Amino acid sequence: MANRIFRAVVLGPPGSGKGTISARIAQSFGLQHLSSGDFVRENISASTEAGILAKTYIDKDLLVPDCVMTCLLLPRLEQMTRHSWVLDGFPRTLAQASALNDTCSLDMVISLNIPLETLKERLRHRWIHPASGRVYNMEFNPPEVQGMDDISGEPLVQRDEDKPEALVARLRHYKDIAKPVIDLYRSKGILHSFSGTETNKIWPYINSLITAKIPEVQASSQPGTVMGCGEDRGIESAQYNTERPQV
Repeated sequence: MANRIFRAVVLGPPGSGKGTISARIAQSFGLQHLSSGDFVRENISASTEAGILAKTYIDKDLLVPDCVMTCLLLPRLEQMTRHSWVLDGFPRTLAQASALNDTCSLDMVISLNIPLETLKERLRHRWIHPASGRVYNMEFNPPEVQGMDDISGEPLVQRDEDKPEALVARLRHYKDIAKPVIDLYRSKGILHSFSGTETNKIWPYINSLITAKIPEVQASSQPGTVMGCGEDRGIESAQYNTERPQV
């Protein structure tokens, strides 16, 4: 891994594979994988003030408000000023993105653009283990025992929001709130968009991009320095369509 700090965010609608992509980035480049969902579950389990508040919204199938999400995530990020990481599931709104920008600067934002029909098919087969957040897909990543979590042996559930009748509205809502976030990062010159239907086809392009960018990040500052909040990393925005060869 580069000896300069490198920070990336992966954006995408539900079912886009952002957790899978983030995990691959973390493993391949020695980054810490940070998940907003994990932070929420940890705070709920620890009965923190923000965690208790978040649970009241989750129990009602409501989105956790921006102010609560930032209280859950930003203190942890502030403790990681000397660590490289990739973050998925945050920011989801412009208010969250602005709060993140006030806390730390990003080297790269990856946006996953997956066709609606692909998302619907993925989420139709998605089941989760509520306590841990482990996700299974009954088509290409099924549990060892049908309906049971591989680690705990506890039952898996399908969330109401992943069921077909709720899915289209959920994806439409994501598109509406994500556009200002994507526009913000595009204006900063750090957005890289990837379009496709298969994570395994998208991944090589992301891998090549980060492989090329990390040496640039190293060269952009003197050895041993840590870039602070709000500094421009100078990475150009780009779009990639993985359904056809790049030229």
